[in-house]
Amino acid sequence: MKDLICFLVLFLVSGVGSFDLVIDEIPDEVENLIDLEIDGFPSSSKTRNGRYQRSTSDWGYVGDLVEDDDKIGLYSYKVQSTITSRLANTMIQAKMVNNAKRPQPIVFDVQVPKGAFIDNFTMDINGITFTSHIREKSEARRMYSQAKAKGKAAGIVRSNALDMENFQTEVNVPPGMKIQFQLHYHEMIRRRLSSYEHLISVKPGRLAKHMEVDVRIIEPQGLRYVHVPNSLGDHFDGITTISKGEKKAHVSFKPTMAQQRKCPTCSSTAVDGNFVVQYDVNRETTGGELEIFNGYFIHFFAPENLDPLPKNILFVIDVSGSMWGLKMKQTIEAMKAILSELRAADQFSLIDFNHNVRCWRDNLVSATPAQVEDAKKYIQTIHPNGGTNINEALLRATFILNEAQNLGMLDPNSVSMIVLVSDGDPTVGELKLTTIQKNVKQSIKDEFSLFCLGIGFDVDYDFLQRIATDNRGMAQRIFGNQETSAQMKNFYNQVSTPLLKKIQFNYPQESVSDVTQSSFHNYFGGSEIVVAGKVDSENLQHLESVVTATAANAELVMETLKDVEELDGFMKKDRYADPEFTRKLWAYLTVNQMMAERNAAPTAALKRNITKSILQMSLDHHIVTPFTAMLIENAEKDEIMLADQPKDPRKGCCSGTLGLTPNAPNNNKGIPAWANVTAVPVSYMPEQRSPPVSSLSINRVDNDPHFIIHLPKSQRNICFNINSEPGKILNLVSDPGTGVAVNGQLVGAKKMENKKLNTYFGKIGFYFKNKGLKVEITTETITLKDGSHAITLTWSDTGHIIRKQLLVSVKKESNVTITVGQEMSFMVLLHRVWKKHPVNVDFLGIYIPPENQFSSSAHGLIGQFASEPEVSIHHQTPGQPPEKPQAIMEVKGNKFTVTRGVQKDYRTDRVLGTDVPCWFVHNSGKGFIDGHYRDYLVPHLYSFMKRP
Repeated sequence: MKDLICFLVLFLVSGVGSFDLVIDEIPDEVENLIDLEIDGFPSSSKTRNGRYQRSTSDWGYVGDLVEDDDKIGLYSYKVQSTITSRLANTMIQAKMVNNAKRPQPIVFDVQVPKGAFIDNFTMDINGITFTSHIREKSEARRMYSQAKAKGKAAGIVRSNALDMENFQTEVNVPPGMKIQFQLHYHEMIRRRLSSYEHLISVKPGRLAKHMEVDVRIIEPQGLRYVHVPNSLGDHFDGITTISKGEKKAHVSFKPTMAQQRKCPTCSSTAVDGNFVVQYDVNRETTGGELEIFNGYFIHFFAPENLDPLPKNILFVIDVSGSMWGLKMKQTIEAMKAILSELRAADQFSLIDFNHNVRCWRDNLVSATPAQVEDAKKYIQTIHPNGGTNINEALLRATFILNEAQNLGMLDPNSVSMIVLVSDGDPTVGELKLTTIQKNVKQSIKDEFSLFCLGIGFDVDYDFLQRIATDNRGMAQRIFGNQETSAQMKNFYNQVSTPLLKKIQFNYPQESVSDVTQSSFHNYFGGSEIVVAGKVDSENLQHLESVVTATAANAELVMETLKDVEELDGFMKKDRYADPEFTRKLWAYLTVNQMMAERNAAPTAALKRNITKSILQMSLDHHIVTPFTAMLIENAEKDEIMLADQPKDPRKGCCSGTLGLTPNAPNNNKGIPAWANVTAVPVSYMPEQRSPPVSSLSINRVDNDPHFIIHLPKSQRNICFNINSEPGKILNLVSDPGTGVAVNGQLVGAKKMENKKLNTYFGKIGFYFKNKGLKVEITTETITLKDGSHAITLTWSDTGHIIRKQLLVSVKKESNVTITVGQEMSFMVLLHRVWKKHPVNVDFLGIYIPPENQFSSSAHGLIGQFASEPEVSIHHQTPGQPPEKPQAIMEVKGNKFTVTRGVQKDYRTDRVLGTDVPCWFVHNSGKGFIDGHYRDYLVPHLYSFMKRP
């Protein structure tokens, strides 16, 4: 096989960083297919086989394919989507063939909804299937650079779609060759303006022999209606079929090739847009529905028939020079329409700002017809110019609302909000975004909400999203074009009808756990609040929720109850329903809540902690977020999920990002300081050592496991060897108090020397009982196990795994450090020898700092010295040879002879090591360790030892 190349696909992730799907290992017959160009930079994979495999599928290219001048035929374009209780799983597949006599590029370009999680991407090229790997951005860029250096290029992605992100792939396909692309993603369908809207981008780019969009809806609450607007145009009237039952529906769109044509003689397709399915569900009078399935509950809450709460609303409008032209014209048109929709009970005012801040009224006024008309006239006179002073404008708005509240001018049941419309960064006044965010947060004091509309392509949407989320609101990006006015009015309609405030969901604590956000500032008409959590299914017959909220005229109390058995039977009978929908929805909500909390985090430390939690959720539930780096590969289903320490917030997109950083400098944040030792060692941990090939004469005495115990109080190093048999497992630490066990399994040399078979540690196991985690380190792999789930790296990787606040850091072909919070850490060194050496084998050394916080019950060959014994060394005499003097050691009531010698610490120099003077205890440490070394033999790699 020739040198491997990498094929890279970049995917934009909702304005917070980007992630990359990497397809590698391309065999000879298709090695020259990939030839992409980078077009700019700003997905949990279920695929288990990360390498290519032969496909036995036959696409059946029969009949006529319509080709453009490029001779590329689209055999089929298929979209399959299944919605199970608001969770949509979507697959988009395209099968194409190059019928030209020359190689040419084939593009797979689809749009994925913002916030969707990509599950999988595969390519099948002439019967060879490539499955996707997912890595963090820095690793993907490194792989791109390597591929480019070999003459291969990769990558693209840039999108300006309103509610979508582009996923684009381009492959250079030889003549006569077939190719199939397939993309999977899932998303939660949100309710807006009294309707769920499932939007699928359908842009095949050419006529397809087989075209199909297939949508199935399974809603246990029952379907009130299903509607498919003619979003693709009048050209396709009557083609879509809808089959609706009480709780299920099937939508099918299968235009023939003739129906796809723009005109009877055209060779271009009219299918170019969004296929939209709208529906709503039946609701109880309480507006609440609990669904319990497979150990999780989902609570959908959307009460109706309530009187709207009055609003206190301040519109803050950017009128700086950059708003000149179409953007300002569309904003004025939208504001005039919005003002007309204010209710008589509402109060409002307008603030416009550039480098100065101006108020239409210095206080809130009632939305009488006269005041509304006067406000419209004021807006009409606005002329954009000058800079942008966002800080002062928002603080002026919060001052007006706070003053009105302090003066008793606000209805206690009313809802107060600010709507900011801006197209750029601050250029006047306070320029630091974090300071503006802090100022606004302190001024709002969680009393009202801030909603942000970002207009145009150059707006700092991340900042608007952070500041809105931080203040109980939301943000939306709007592009400055002919549709700006409609987009602004649509956004306002979503927040214009507050029905409830101060909503609190209460669930029985004995039945539920890990509940997502359960308190909400406002509920707006036509929307839906969704809460999820875990339930104790074995002891649960019914789950009851009590919801309290402030309504227009009184305190509202609602109760919802769900029969578990009814839903369980319904879901299991439907072959299209996703049996994991409750777990996926819970994970989706939890991750998005954490992302919002991270955006609002006031300190870098808190942001890093939240980032770690997001990463853990991502790994547990196979969800790709801006902080996830995953790689799932090979036929044996070995997994590699990679994560790195937080990056400098001044570098890269995301402060607190955890991801793979290959070949990183040795400045490991989060790695204990002792692991990066200086040339003069401060403390020494036990290691078993076999001499490197280049220094047999120097290190020959180190053939068997050598232990160095550092006694901090007496500042002494005590050494001893353990001579045992290959396959035996020695307990190093057994601490039932902290639930930690560390064991090492011995391997033997290839043959005996001087009638003795040397042994070394070939495998080391760590068991963290309280976390339910196990780490197994061999000379080939590093594996983290959590129940049946395993994450594996090889020694050729540099990366990090974080799980349940346990950090495993791998430095390529060098060492592994395991860190458990601030309490303890371990290092394992890898020693490689010449593969053809007649005697020596690869082995491991382990270093355990005496500062580890073991309990008083800790034992083991190393653990017993967590409580330092009293050691007396006296009557030193010259030895044979003289540089090895002897002395008498007294410890633990024992008295014996010890010899002064030198052992090696290999943390700074893994070849020659650093000399460590120590007193050597003979006879496998007899007298220094408790009992005999055979007392420390355990049956399994994760066993705790019995005390001798």
